[in-house]
Formats: sequence, structure tokens, C-alpha cells
Amino acid sequence: MLFNTLAYAQFFACVFVVAWLLAPRQKLRLWFLLGASYFFYAHWDYRFLPLIWGSSTADWLLGHAIAKAKDAPTRKRWLVATVVMNLGVLGLFKYWNFGIHSASALLAQLGLPGLTATLEVALPVGISFFTFESMSYVIDVYRGELEPHRSYPEYLAFVAFFPHLVAGPIVRPKDLLPQLAGLARFRPNEASEGLFLIAVGLGKKILIGDFLALRLIDQVFDSPLFYSAVEVYAAIVGYALQIYCDFSGYTDIAIGSALLLGVRFPKNFDSPYKSSSIIEFWRRWHISLSSWLRDYLYVPLGGNRHGRARTYLNLLLTMLLGGLWHGAAWTFVVWGALHGVALAINRFCVERWARPHTAPISPFRRAVQVLLTFHFVCLGWVFFRANSFDSAWLVLERLTSLSTHHQNLSAPILWALGVGVVLHFVPERLFEGTKERFIAAPALAQGVVLFLVAVLLRRIGSADSVPFVYFQF
Repeated sequence: MLFNTLAYAQFFACVFVVAWLLAPRQKLRLWFLLGASYFFYAHWDYRFLPLIWGSSTADWLLGHAIAKAKDAPTRKRWLVATVVMNLGVLGLFKYWNFGIHSASALLAQLGLPGLTATLEVALPVGISFFTFESMSYVIDVYRGELEPHRSYPEYLAFVAFFPHLVAGPIVRPKDLLPQLAGLARFRPNEASEGLFLIAVGLGKKILIGDFLALRLIDQVFDSPLFYSAVEVYAAIVGYALQIYCDFSGYTDIAIGSALLLGVRFPKNFDSPYKSSSIIEFWRRWHISLSSWLRDYLYVPLGGNRHGRARTYLNLLLTMLLGGLWHGAAWTFVVWGALHGVALAINRFCVERWARPHTAPISPFRRAVQVLLTFHFVCLGWVFFRANSFDSAWLVLERLTSLSTHHQNLSAPILWALGVGVVLHFVPERLFEGTKERFIAAPALAQGVVLFLVAVLLRRIGSADSVPFVYFQF
């Protein structure tokens, strides 16, 4: 049930009405939202409902077991059980076949017979997201940062709450559980903000992301030899815009949907291509994942507490695992490695040539830094998007041809690229001002704006719904 379909609109309309009718009866409303979330997940494949329920139940029980443990060794054993269970489930569904194929390829290089123990099983949608969310709850309980949650249905709803279920943002238990436990209150301003964000998210997804994917990016990455260097470069920049518009668009719709139900999610994107360094990029891109990797992987590995060399190694390991989290393919590992090395180099440069906080950076220097950071990120996106190393190398090799014919770059494609870049660099105050004016507008004016947006999406959008990029993770 994709966010950009009529089916989701119909589903959400029903949930919205019933949830607010049940608002005075908090427990009944909670059970309804839980049931609606499980229905939402079952709409993809009902056979995986026991997985999300079983994983959530086990973590809720393990959190209580850790809190009741009388000594540190017992607490640690329960924590290990949590990590092994969650990563074991994730590994079985997402990485088992990848491991078997990689091992078979290595054995073939050594002249030995390969392995055949592959599994014919679908990847449960959103497994990477709800596994990380549930695991973080148990780790927070172990660290003493969170009390074990008493309400079993509230915990189940925290994991399964449908706006963030299949592609994030990765919501921390301390942020969402209190909101689910409290009495819901309808706030018109939040509802208007939610509608605005849904419209913005759909616009990003359909008018820019999907349009560029269908008209340019997919064709170039599938057959790069048929395109010039200029067209390949346009496709790489286009993919940077596509993945941003697609994923941040999904996040906008998720945040907007939650706001319409009286729940606020944390911000997940902050114009990442404005970044002047790779460190800044990861403070702006997929904020919920980067902060999760920092708090639950980088810091436990030692963070920056054991000298420079260990810090750089921890950054590299964190990003290698972050790359692998995105997908079971070596191209994702290379993408993570590129960012890990870049983060280590960036940190070294900051420590080696740190500028005084009062020293201003000239606009020209910052513009150059932004341009260099953006193109490094685009290099990483080539491996992220490519189906194989051979495909990635073909794309990069085609760039070196320096050919300039561009008959495949039609005016609508160039407009989409230009609009995508310009809108990304619009000052934040302008976006916030537009949002505030929409919220303050009369309901009739809001309705007219939303209707016009719907007409525009209908006229320009593809007849077929294009899945969100991050659904595969």
C-alpha cells in the first residue's frame, strides 16, 4: 500500500475518521491503530505478520528481563540474546543468500565446489527499520536510559505504527511511546501542517523523483553505452535528486500522516546537498539513521575515545555496516566504504587545520566546498544505484568519453533537473514561511491549494505507481 496511491488515501481517510472518533477512549484508539497498522503491513504480505509481532513481543519481554536481572552478567546475557535474535532474523531474510553467493564465488576462485544452501524467501518489507527500532528499545533499557515499558499494546503499536513502519524515519522509543500512551488531542494547526507536508512529499516524489527516474535515470543506468558523457552526468545528478526527493518525500508524507493522527516524528532531512563537508552531509541526510549508527554502533565501538587511529577505524566500520544495512550487495559495501574513508579524512583535516570558530568562511570557498561535497556524494550514488560493479564502472567509464551530444536531454528533463536543484537550495526561511502561510490560511483556501496540487500530480505523474526507493531496505 504505497503512500502515492489511491488505496493509501482511502485507507488513511478511514483511519483518520475512526481514530479521532475514538480519541476520548485512549486504549480503544490504541488497539484500533495497532490493528490498522497490522492491516497496512498485511496488505503487502500477510504471511510476515507473525514476524513483526513475534520480534516486537520478544524485545518487549527481553526489556523486562534485563530490568529484572539482579546482576550485570545476567543483564549482559539478555542483551546479547536481544542482539543475536534481531540480527539473526535480519541476517536470515536479508543476508543469508548474499553470504552464500559470496562464499560460493570465493570457493570457485579457489577451484572448490560452491554452496547451494540458498533460501527461496521474500525480503519482508521494512525489516531493517522495525528491527533497528525494536532493538534500540532493549539497548536503551540495558543502558538505564529508559524504563521497561509496561503496556504491551503500546509497545506493539510503537514498532508497527504504519506511517513509519516500512521506510522510517527510525523513531526512538522515548520519542514515540509517550505520545501513544497519552490522550490524543486534535490540533488544527498540526493537521494543516500535516496536509502541507503530504502535498510537498507527493510533489517531490512524483513531479521530480519519478519523472527523472522514468524519463532519464533508469535508461542510462540500464544501458550507459548508448548515452554521451553529458547525458550520463545528467543521469547521475538526476539520481542524486531522485533519491533525495523520493526518500525525503516519503518522510514528509510519513510525518504528515502522523501529524494528522496527533503524533509528531523527528525531522529526517535538512537539505543535505547544501553541505560543505561529508561530516555535515551526514548531519543532514537520513538523520534518524545516522544518529542511530552513531549512538548504537559508533559509540559502542569506542567512538573517538581511544585516539585518532581508532576513531578513523570506527568511522570506517560504522559506515561499512551502514552500507551493508542498505542492501545485501557489495556495491552497498563500497558505497559505505567511500563514505567511511571520506569521514575519516574529513575529521583528520578538521583536527589538523581547524579554523577558529570566529573566522568566517568566504561565500566563494563555501560554494566550492559544497560543489566538491555534492560531486563526491554523487560518486557514491553511482555504486548505490548500480546493479553490479560492472554496471557502475560502465557508468563511470562513459563519463571519461567526454562526448557531448545530448539529444536525450529533452526540455522537460532539463526543467525537472533545474527545478530539483533550485528548490533544494531555496532558503529554509522561505519554505517555513510558505508552510506557516498555508497553516494560517482559511480552510477553503487550503482546500483549493490541495485540489490544485492533486490536479497537477494527476496530469504530470506516471499512470503506474513507482515504488519508493527505500522500500527495498
